[in-house]
Amino acid sequence: MTSLTLRSLASRKLRTALTSIAIILGVAMISGTFVLTDTINKSFDDIFQAGYEGVDVAVSPKTVEGLEGDTGPVAEPLPQSLVARVAAVDGVAVAEGSVTGQVSIRGKDGDAVTQGGAPNFAASVMDERFTPFRYTEGREPGADGEVALDAKTAKDQGFALGDKVGIVGEEGAKRYTLVGVAKYGDVDSLAGASFALMTVAETQRITGRVGQVDEIDVAAEEGVSPEELKGRVATALEGEPVAVRTGQESADKQSSDLQEQLGFLRTALLVFGGIAVFVGAFVIYNTFSITVAQRTRELALLRTLGASRRQVLGGVALEAFLIGLFASVVGMLGGLLLAPALTGLFSALGFDLPTGGNVVAARTIIVALLVGTIVTVLASLAPAVRATRVAPIAAMREGLSEGDGRHRRPYFATFLLVAGVGLLLAGLFGGGSGGQAASLLGLGAAVVFLAVALLSPRLVRPLAAGIGAPLQRLFGLSGLLARENATRNPARTAVTAAALMIGVALVAFVSIFAAGLQGSVEASVDRAFTGDITVLNTDGFSPIPEGVQPAIGEIPGVASSSAFRFAESRVRGVSGTVAVIGVDPEVAGSYTATWKDGDDQLLRTLGDDGVLINNGTAVGDAKDVGDTLDVLTPTGKRVTLTVRGVLDEGDFDLLGGGMVLSTAVITKEFGVRQPALLSVAFDDSRPKEQTRKAVDDMLAAQFPNVEAQDREELKESQSEQIGQLLALIYALLALSVIVSLFGIVNTLALSVFERTRELGMLRAIGTTKRQVRRIVRLEAVITSLIGASLGVVLGVLFALLVSRPLEEEGFVLTFPIATLLVLLVLSALAGIVAAIMPARRAAKLDVLEALAYE
Repeated sequence: MTSLTLRSLASRKLRTALTSIAIILGVAMISGTFVLTDTINKSFDDIFQAGYEGVDVAVSPKTVEGLEGDTGPVAEPLPQSLVARVAAVDGVAVAEGSVTGQVSIRGKDGDAVTQGGAPNFAASVMDERFTPFRYTEGREPGADGEVALDAKTAKDQGFALGDKVGIVGEEGAKRYTLVGVAKYGDVDSLAGASFALMTVAETQRITGRVGQVDEIDVAAEEGVSPEELKGRVATALEGEPVAVRTGQESADKQSSDLQEQLGFLRTALLVFGGIAVFVGAFVIYNTFSITVAQRTRELALLRTLGASRRQVLGGVALEAFLIGLFASVVGMLGGLLLAPALTGLFSALGFDLPTGGNVVAARTIIVALLVGTIVTVLASLAPAVRATRVAPIAAMREGLSEGDGRHRRPYFATFLLVAGVGLLLAGLFGGGSGGQAASLLGLGAAVVFLAVALLSPRLVRPLAAGIGAPLQRLFGLSGLLARENATRNPARTAVTAAALMIGVALVAFVSIFAAGLQGSVEASVDRAFTGDITVLNTDGFSPIPEGVQPAIGEIPGVASSSAFRFAESRVRGVSGTVAVIGVDPEVAGSYTATWKDGDDQLLRTLGDDGVLINNGTAVGDAKDVGDTLDVLTPTGKRVTLTVRGVLDEGDFDLLGGGMVLSTAVITKEFGVRQPALLSVAFDDSRPKEQTRKAVDDMLAAQFPNVEAQDREELKESQSEQIGQLLALIYALLALSVIVSLFGIVNTLALSVFERTRELGMLRAIGTTKRQVRRIVRLEAVITSLIGASLGVVLGVLFALLVSRPLEEEGFVLTFPIATLLVLLVLSALAGIVAAIMPARRAAKLDVLEALAYE
């Protein structure tokens, strides 16, 4: 049986290749994800190792694990006086404080030097033993008006020594003289980020850390080990809110923290790879079902010659195993090509990721081989079992319907459908953790897809009749034959359509959800932001300099400005983290809140111990007015706050807050100094257009990394961000759609082979090659539209389910009818593309050979 299986594969090269592609693409996505993320992690490991190469001990502010601000863990900087205390510790050769903060570096044209996700930093120059920067041109800055740039930024922007470089810090823009160009270790930049190197005093000023440092780096005297020095420094600083680590431990922790933050990237990409493999399983199942039916006489003859059912089962399973193994190996190698493509995709969308030489871990090879092979074998089991039921007498018959079997029994499919919906509801309303909910939702969706695929043979005939009717009117006999071919074997058509159904359903769901999210944002902006403009960073997510608010307050015509600051916290007695928003008392003049218990006056009187909670959130469900909250902040402080009011469920939903407190508290206790955005209201002392122009002019001159937006502009910018995310999801989902199209190609190719005599008869009675091609293409269109129609319906149902728990939080369910119609049209076009090869093959059949074919 083994040699027979090998000969069977060798004689059906096209079928083997088309079947393999379905798994190759899915495995390539999984393999590419591991290669990409492992490469990123290795790159960051190298970066942090280089950064701490000369550091024996590092002293940093103590942070609370899991609580982050806008740009990472938040902690109060260290007082600069600690540097002298560390330097006095026995065994310390050198101790130096360093300062690093986010700024905006401007190019020669005045625009930001990096677009999208790559940040800009100001960093203080350090002792040669500590700094990872190596100067390739010029020298390090020695005066407050001088700056050095990383090599990539200097090269990309065309800066030369002596040029003026604009940098926007906490107090506004300032121009510096470029005196040096440096590499970070052996690379031109740190993961695509731009660095401006300055004196310690100037870095402190521009980042708002005068008298403070972010870290103290220490070199040990000869004969003193890093571990020994770490103990001495920790003893000297006992009682201070600091963390003392060796240089190696600091490098490992920063690398570990960053890998944890980027863990979502691996998870998300693996989800899309899993979707592609899941779709590929449908393709494999359908292919083996068709081939088993086409080999009925061959299998029956084997039984007649003495082959046992076990041998027949083993032969089909071995064929699946070999195809799966081959596809897995190719897919694993394809991942090496896909990883750079994924990097390019993220880069095109503004997310620069560090990469070096591809890292291929043993885990990547093992997972790729196991996933592809196991999925292929499992998908082939049902057809393989059916092959064992072929009786020897069937050698005298022609053909066997692959639709026979228990899997068509509707009660089993109905059971799966109920179970799938139950899992979806459990994920939505079960109250588990985010990871548990996501797992239940994913499993529920997969079960629903499987159930609909099992039920869909009963829907093929009515759907094909409805879809085929206009095609018959347009193309006459060709349309009629195409429709009848699609309904000849409903099970085959249903499984082929089901592969496309999955991709279309997910695209439809994402489109509907994105439209609803956009509608929710627009409604929130219209309802809540009653000020005249909102001021925020030009990149849409970074905080803005502290100096922006007082500068705007000095402009004639500005009545009030209120800053919003964001943080995370933990509340005793409440599970998980709680989002926090800090607001100024003036917020009541430019933001409209809705209340369950309280009024706008509470926004002005929160003081140092008051807090507002959102009804419907974890903390809102646990506490009432008058209760006290024991809050742990990202800086490690514990704060006791009193609930003064309860906001309506969904209030502050655009800003994502569970608790609202005063700016004084979030700045002092949470360590969040920079506002995320400002809401500004104008008065009537001058025309509002004139005030707006004055604000724009001031920002362009002093803070070019900040912009003002009215309500319509704010809605448009939020929509652009949603659209960018949507484009990324569409690009990743495209892989599953491509896999399903290869399933259509495979089904049509095998169908053409199966109908060789029929096609020969059509050609013999006068059907032209063009008509034959048209019949095959129209059959593909009908199959594609069946899958797309089912997919759109499922996408709508998923959106209805998922939107239910979000409605009370302000989510507005919106159906983008035009997008869904375009999706159907694209599916039809995809079907035409998928039919190109099978249609040409059908038209090229020799009439005499086809008539003689058995």
